[in-house]
Amino acid sequence: MSAHHEPVRIALLGATGRMGRCLLRAIHDSTEFELVGALASADSPALGQDVGEVATLGRSFGVCVTAHRAEALAQAEVAVDFSVAAAVEANIDACVSADCALLVGTTGLLPQTLGLLGEASGRIPVLRAANTSLGINLLARLVAQAAAALPPEYDIEVMEAHHRYKVDAPSGTALALGEAAASKRGGSVLANPAVRPAGARVEGSIGFVSVRGGDIAGDHTVLFAGPGERLELTHRAHDRMTFAYGALRAASWLRAARPGLYTMDDVLGLS
Repeated sequence: MSAHHEPVRIALLGATGRMGRCLLRAIHDSTEFELVGALASADSPALGQDVGEVATLGRSFGVCVTAHRAEALAQAEVAVDFSVAAAVEANIDACVSADCALLVGTTGLLPQTLGLLGEASGRIPVLRAANTSLGINLLARLVAQAAAALPPEYDIEVMEAHHRYKVDAPSGTALALGEAAASKRGGSVLANPAVRPAGARVEGSIGFVSVRGGDIAGDHTVLFAGPGERLELTHRAHDRMTFAYGALRAASWLRAARPGLYTMDDVLGLS
């Protein structure tokens, strides 16, 4: 993944969450990455434990979970943030202070937080990804192509399903897919990202449908419904590990990047 000979030194921000544990397993299985820091909230019961114990991997990483950002980032080249939206602003400040590249996979960010990411990108490499799956980022490109090619009478709906514990709805990935479509139709969905209400469709609108249940890793479908036909573009994640592998690929790319604001398109060479 990396042109460097040395492993990429990674700090995980949100190390004890669902994605954090997946990333720990992915790092455990690879020789291209070295875990050097693991951050959790101040009330986490995992504080002080080796992250290998937290992820039940049967090995020690020699890295203990901490609530102190400076400690977690002290040796890191790239911080991978899958924490919670409320923690991201402090994580941004800490990465700038540590001169550490930052990949943010946390979703549900406020406009103010997005602005801070933009400001930070003047100092450090920053990559924001609503979804780190390689397939879903290719899907976004296909959605944009379809929206550009099909006439306005083809209505667009974005349907997504996730596990019962996911808080934000529509998902960050669904909003990104909606934006990909809207960008080719002269508009934006972020001004009003509401789940579709009851009633007749508003012409030109892009609707969202969200499902929360079970342990669904992530399903996304973009529907183009036109006269006498419909086109459905779908991506289904069977395992959350696919997001971990994509995030590490992005982290490897980000280590060699100059300060700036990047997306998964840059990692995939699509920009």
